[in-house]
Amino acid sequence: MADKRTIDVPPEASGVRLDSFLAQQLDLPRNQIQQWIRAGQVQVDSETAKASYSLSAGERVDFTPLVRQLDEGMEPEAGDLDILHEEADLVVLNKPSELAVHPGAGRPTGTLAHRLLLHYPETAEVGGRGRPGIVHRLDKDTTGVLVVARTDRAYQTLTSAFAERRVRKLYLAMVFGRPKETRGEIELPIGRHPSRRKEMTVRPGGRPARTDYELISCENGISLLEVDLATGRTHQIRVHLKALGHPLIGDPIYGEARWKGLAREVRRPLQDFSRPALHAWRLHLAHPVSGQPLRFEAPIPTDLKGLWQDVTGRELPELPAW
Repeated sequence: MADKRTIDVPPEASGVRLDSFLAQQLDLPRNQIQQWIRAGQVQVDSETAKASYSLSAGERVDFTPLVRQLDEGMEPEAGDLDILHEEADLVVLNKPSELAVHPGAGRPTGTLAHRLLLHYPETAEVGGRGRPGIVHRLDKDTTGVLVVARTDRAYQTLTSAFAERRVRKLYLAMVFGRPKETRGEIELPIGRHPSRRKEMTVRPGGRPARTDYELISCENGISLLEVDLATGRTHQIRVHLKALGHPLIGDPIYGEARWKGLAREVRRPLQDFSRPALHAWRLHLAHPVSGQPLRFEAPIPTDLKGLWQDVTGRELPELPAW
């Protein structure tokens, strides 16, 4: 059993159900949180509470995560891992596109989690059910830096760091058009779409979300942005850039067919790009045991380099230093 941990309820979470709050903070399935609550592992201001308990700002939620075994039938699977860094407490990967991080509805096999079990069998005892060592996630078609815990101690520390926004996450994004400002902040609440339940949208009453961006280059109707993810809502970058008026190239859900209005010679590569043009580029966090600062950078994927060259006729511009 892991050590007890605490999260203070911020003002924006007032009125949120206890199980929903912890699920959002820890990026875990709500049914898993409900099992913790039923097992007496969660208290609000030192008192046990039901999953449906409505939180108030300033309350203290104490919880002791239960280290869970993986779902029966989840077996290790062969598959390459692009390792950026490896040590006893953690491993850092460069996730490819078209690979889901963990099992989900309609996707019981063929995920990064299954590959982790083969390469790092010790992660079977770390983290939540079906998520061996997973402390954060990327969308299925987003490439880039992903951190995995190899020990329970590292898992508890890293999940807290992500939940408490003590991790800096920088992305590269290719979008249609050119933002009016060369740098800016998008601070708009994000919630579930009222009718398309698999989608997120900017809406009143949504969870607070902030995305900072800086223009790196703009040519032939597209821009390359550095994006600093201040919060971590589902599909946040994709939703915020759409709200800014500059959707990601290739995004099948939040994108737009802006390529139709561009020069004929650049339409085809833009039309054919088959995933959101988004890359989790850099990650800055503290080591979960020593506390020393760590920085990781994932190489720019070939498809993004090719897209930029096909549209602009140039190689990617020089990127900002750390």
